[in-house]
Amino acid sequence: MERAAEQPAAGGILLTSGQPAATEAIRRAIVTERPPHALLLVGPRGVGKTTLALDLAAGLLCLADEPGRRPCRDCAACRKVAGDNHADLHLVVPEGAGEQIRLGQVQRLATELSLTAMEGRFRVAVICAAQRLNPDAQNALLKTLEEPGPATCLVLCADDTAPLLPTVISRTARQRLAPMTPAALTELLVAHGQAQPGQARTVALAAGGCVGLAIRLASQPEAVLARARIGRTLLALATADRRTRLGAAADLIADGAQVDAALRGEMAPTATRLQPVERRRAASFVIHVWRELGRDLAVAAHGDGRGIHDLDQLDELRDLGARVDGGSLRRFLDRLDRLALAVEGYASPELILDALLLTWPRPDSGSRRAA
Repeated sequence: MERAAEQPAAGGILLTSGQPAATEAIRRAIVTERPPHALLLVGPRGVGKTTLALDLAAGLLCLADEPGRRPCRDCAACRKVAGDNHADLHLVVPEGAGEQIRLGQVQRLATELSLTAMEGRFRVAVICAAQRLNPDAQNALLKTLEEPGPATCLVLCADDTAPLLPTVISRTARQRLAPMTPAALTELLVAHGQAQPGQARTVALAAGGCVGLAIRLASQPEAVLARARIGRTLLALATADRRTRLGAAADLIADGAQVDAALRGEMAPTATRLQPVERRRAASFVIHVWRELGRDLAVAAHGDGRGIHDLDQLDELRDLGARVDGGSLRRFLDRLDRLALAVEGYASPELILDALLLTWPRPDSGSRRAA
């Protein structure tokens, strides 16, 4: 399901929603025809990084006479960008069983970007899921980042910068995309006809403020329920015994796989027939939800509901947050981030979840501490 395009009083039509600072930066790059030679877009999965990258590509390649009208979405170049068949737009995505971006892909891209634009004013490359660039590919990319060809714009879209080499990061202009508040995303979903008011809030909460994920979930109610189950299960497991915690991993992966398939626009896989790559993606999504929950818990511990992602669980979060040691929670969140990288590699997702389940901080058994 596609978002409705937005067009302000002056300017081209951008498809990105809920990112005013980022879209303003993209508009300036389009109007001045001076984009950064390398741009790193960072934000959680489904927040709109690829959409924004393609907005920039469409604007730079648009054939409208006035830069302020680009992208017009009506010229031949804009239609080709929308159809992913523009000769000067190069998309790089992870490939193979390990879903890596490999050396050969980067070498081919470097060759293509060294050539003069064929149809437009620029050559634009978009590297999707740039956190999946393996070390050899990242090192090969450095030369292109250091010596970009004329009229070249390279956009890296990454869920996280931790897997990227500091030398890669330092050679890019960075733009962070943050999730929308549940209220703002609810309003956007209703305004664009993606969901009815009652459903929209549930979808916005399930999507964690990420508009791309929300649009996918809006048409898949079972995935919305699966996302909600992950959060409720993790919250309940904080007070569970060791056996119960370890027994929950399979169900968490099954629910994670259902939401991941929805985000990818695919049919939900059968839980008993998940492929290794599907289990890894499912575990990554569970960890993403866990990170949100842990941060909600840390905020709720201070008795403040502002900034809480899931307000429906505010009372439970406040109660648990008041009884969980803050230092233990911070150490767990650090561990969560480290093991998220291991899942992105080749570590067993089941073993990673087991390790996290066993170290998920338990609340004090005594009375509620003062916030």
